[in-house]
Formats: sequence, structure tokens, C-alpha cells
Amino acid sequence: METINNDEKIGEWLIRAEAMSLRDVETVLKVQREGNDSLFGIIAMELGLIDPEVLLAFAEMKGI
Repeated sequence: METINNDEKIGEWLIRAEAMSLRDVETVLKVQREGNDSLFGIIAMELGLIDPEVLLAFAEMKGI
């Protein structure tokens, strides 16, 4: 799994780690813009775009 820069956003990391495509990230951001206040990772999981394990790996690397 790719290492993370401290200031890197989850979508940027997921693209760099090849866990999501740019199109997938744009889909999640569109859902957020349309009024869904959920976190990026939650929306991505709900849409079936990432596995929970990937989200957990990101959180662990960020120290969340």
C-alpha cells in the first residue's frame, strides 16, 4: 500500500494507490456537493467504490 503525505486528501491518495479512479473520486465529490454530508470514505464504501480495508489502511496511516 502507498505511503501517505500528511496533507494528502483521501481521494488523492486513493488515486495514487490505484484504489480508485479519478472518475470514482469525482463521483464521490459530486455526491458531497449535492448535499450528502457524509465523509468521503463512507460515501465511497456505500457506492461500492472501495473496500472497508482500504479505508482502514488510510485511517491508520493518517493516525485517525
